[in-house]
Amino acid sequence: MPAQRPSAPALPTLGGKKPSYRERVADALRAALIAGELRPGEVYSAPTLAARFGVSATPVREALLDLAKEGLVDTVPNKGFRVTAVSEKQLDEYTHIRSLIEIPTTAALAATADPAALEALRPAALESVTAAATGDLIAHVEADMRFHLGLLALAGNEHLVEVVRDLRKRSRLYGLHALVKAGRLEASAAEHLEILDALIARDEETVRAVMTRHLGHVRGLWAAG
Repeated sequence: MPAQRPSAPALPTLGGKKPSYRERVADALRAALIAGELRPGEVYSAPTLAARFGVSATPVREALLDLAKEGLVDTVPNKGFRVTAVSEKQLDEYTHIRSLIEIPTTAALAATADPAALEALRPAALESVTAAATGDLIAHVEADMRFHLGLLALAGNEHLVEVVRDLRKRSRLYGLHALVKAGRLEASAAEHLEILDALIARDEETVRAVMTRHLGHVRGLWAAG
């Protein structure tokens, strides 16, 4: 995790509510968890994490309490917070459910989504590619989340978006470091642009094929750490 990294842009909100600073810090911590930068079983103190993120300890401590309520970390008295472990079975089930929801929902957007709304997601897609190329795993996970949740939001079902958001934040992608070293993460991120271009071209078959390939990568990512 890059030292003194400022908190990254928050995930998109559906109701137009602007996220608080505490929520932005929590989003960055979730991304660090998903990317495998914070490892299960490890105990982290708020001051230590604050120094790594380049922010004050108070919002980090408050954000960690939010993550504890979500079951992503456990409170360790007088020490800090321990990252909860996720079993291989749980991770596989999360990915399976995501595939059942995200592939058909995204493919259907080829017939319904406004091209301007799709183009508005291109910056997130490009950001994921740039972050992957530079090895900034937290920024990559955040951009990936914004892109895919942004696509799902275009389907108009807020509950569906929240279900996928929850599944994504509970996932762990321990293999991201290996993909960076192998030079493959940038290619995976570039699939966001393929998906977007196919949606704009109204090519539902290609969208489905690329989404299937794209989410298929996830099944191997967590096992490579």
